[in-house]
Parts: sequence; C-alpha cells; structure tokens
Amino acid sequence: MKRMVSLIVLVFTSVAIFAQEPDPVLIAYQRRFVRSSLEEKLTVLDEAGKDPILLMDPAKLGAIYGLALDFTLQNAELLRDDPYLIRMAASAARGVGSVSYTKALASLWRVFIAFRDTATRVAALSSLGRLGKGDGQVVENLNQFLANQNNIYRSGMAPDLEILLACVDALANLGDASSFSPLFSVMLADYPDRLRTQAADAMKKLKGDYKKFLIDMLRKNPPLEKLAAFKTGMANEVFTFAERGELAEAALEISLAMHSENATEVAALDEMRYTAVKTLTSLRWSRGSSLTVKHFYRVQTDFGKELVARSVFLEAIAALGAMSSSEAAQALSLYLGLVNSDMERSKGYDREILLAVISALGELGDKVAFDYLLYIGYLSYPDEIKTAARESMNRLKW
Repeated sequence: MKRMVSLIVLVFTSVAIFAQEPDPVLIAYQRRFVRSSLEEKLTVLDEAGKDPILLMDPAKLGAIYGLALDFTLQNAELLRDDPYLIRMAASAARGVGSVSYTKALASLWRVFIAFRDTATRVAALSSLGRLGKGDGQVVENLNQFLANQNNIYRSGMAPDLEILLACVDALANLGDASSFSPLFSVMLADYPDRLRTQAADAMKKLKGDYKKFLIDMLRKNPPLEKLAAFKTGMANEVFTFAERGELAEAALEISLAMHSENATEVAALDEMRYTAVKTLTSLRWSRGSSLTVKHFYRVQTDFGKELVARSVFLEAIAALGAMSSSEAAQALSLYLGLVNSDMERSKGYDREILLAVISALGELGDKVAFDYLLYIGYLSYPDEIKTAARESMNRLKW
C-alpha cells in the first residue's frame, strides 16, 4: 500500500515538474526579442502574432506582448520619441487586449501615461476597456482622465478627439455606474456631435440605474443641465413606458417648483416643463395628474396675460384630458364655468380653446362636468359648440 502511495506521489510530482518546464516556443521568442534591435523587435512581435502555435495558447502570446510592453516602459524616458519604440508600444498595447492578457493591466495604464502619441494611447485605452472590467482602479483612472479632459476643454484648450473617443468607448465597455458623471459632462460640453453622441450611447450601456442618475441631475444641477439631462432621457429608446413617465413626472415637478431671475434659465425650465407635459400626455401618465393641474393653472394665468402662446394653453388642456382623474375634470369644469360666465356677460369666447375643453371633458368622462356642459345649451353659442357639448355629455360615466 505504501509503495502504491509513493508511486502516485511520484507520478503527480513528475507531472507538476513537467508542467512547470518553460515552453520552448515561448522561450525562443523571448530570447529573440531581448537580443534584437528596436526595429527587429517589431518583427519579432509581428511574427509572434501570426504564429499558429502561439495563437492556440493566448496566454503565451500575451506574455510576449507583455514583455514588449514592459520594455517600452523601461525605455520610455530616453526613447519616448523614437518611432520604433512608439510603434512597439502601440503594437504591444493592442496585442495584450486582443488575447485578453489581464496581467498587463497595470503596464497598460503606465504606457498610456508615459506616451503622448495618439496611436499608442488609443491602443492602450481600447485594451483597458477590454481587460479592466471589475477593476475599480482602472475605472477610476479613466473617469478621472475624462473629467480632466472636460475641464481642459472648458478652459479653451482642444484635447485629442480620437483619444477622447477611445476613452468614452472604453468606459462603455467597462460599464461601471461611476462613469455616468464624466460621460454626462461630455454631453454638456460643446464637443463635436460625434463625441457627444458616443457619450450618450455609452451612458446607456452602464450597469447602474440610468433613470435615477438623470433624475438626480434634474434635482441637483443648474437649469441648463437639468434640461440637457431630461432631453437625454427622452432620447433614450431603451427606457420603458414607466421609466419615461417617471422621468417626465420628475421634470414637471422640478420645473414647476424652481424659479429663476435669469432669462436663459427661465427659458430652459419652461422648455423642460412644456416637453414634460407633452410626454405625460402621450403616455397618459395619470400619476402626474396633480402636477399637470398645477401646470394648467399656471398656463391659464400666463395665457390671460398674453405671456404664452395659444398652442401652449391647448397642450395644457389636452394634458388634463389624458389624466383620467377627477381633479383634472374638476379643473377643466371650473374653467368651462368661467368661459360660460364670460359668454353670458359679453358674448365672447375663444372657439379653439372652448372646443378643446369640451373635448377633454368628454375624454375624461367624469360626471362632475355635466352641469357645465349642459349649461352650454342655454347660452347663445353656435350650433357647432352645442353639438360638441352634447357629444361630450353622452360620454360621461354615471
């Protein structure tokens, strides 16, 4: 029995020793790389990347690329501008990413910092995006770099667009929720549309709560950034019906509550409010009924002072008609009562607005509107108005 145990131990020991023996192909490439000139080293990397034996074992190919990456770092201070070293750095940076050689992560970031040419930095960022998932330090480094570039751009300097595009793409691949803020800052800056669009697409790929992030922006950021956050959310085709409704509801609530003396900020808040109302109307988001009623009263006042266009008032009326709530029906009924009183005294009314109110009350179908619609028949409205009132009365639910 002891002899059998000893034999088994011997077999496993032999296998372990054999497994630890250096691979002759790998050793051959490593020796060639170390002994070669800068130009020849590039040839060694190129041949290794095409060697069918190494292609079957990505870890060994990655080790060769890693060796080259470390070589460029050791010589970066003296040879940073040498074209061969630059080409080697870019090739090695691409290579470790192509074979998923995660042992090179730390070296990749150091290469990105050490070299200033676009090709090397783009290659390093691309591989960082492939290899750095789950590595908090990689994400933090890229977030900070992008935030710094945004600050540089705002100061009037022009960063390298290709590097920024590669950084945004890397953050999209990493998918960490902490990247929402720097990516959103890209969208707010006056960058070329290509970069802003890519940042918007990247934000959709992050694994955090995108809707919550946008709502936080609505609550905390200045008016112009609130509007940008809301537009970003509305343009996100991935959002569900409920997510769009919640975002529009939050935008309406915030725009109604916030006041500003700055004309530009007021315009941004108004645009957000009107767009939110249109969204809630199209979604028939009855959860936003109370806010929509507040909006209606504000627009009613502003329209009376000729501060808003008729179209804005019509949209506010239509929004109430889509709310399916008694408070919406009550607000419209009271307004219809005012119109009837004005008609009774002065024979004046706005045909388009009156028809919109009658139609919205019919759509709501709340019996609270009955007396107000009925009274239309006793006033000197034209037949068109009286017919519309009767049709809406027929739609009321008892």
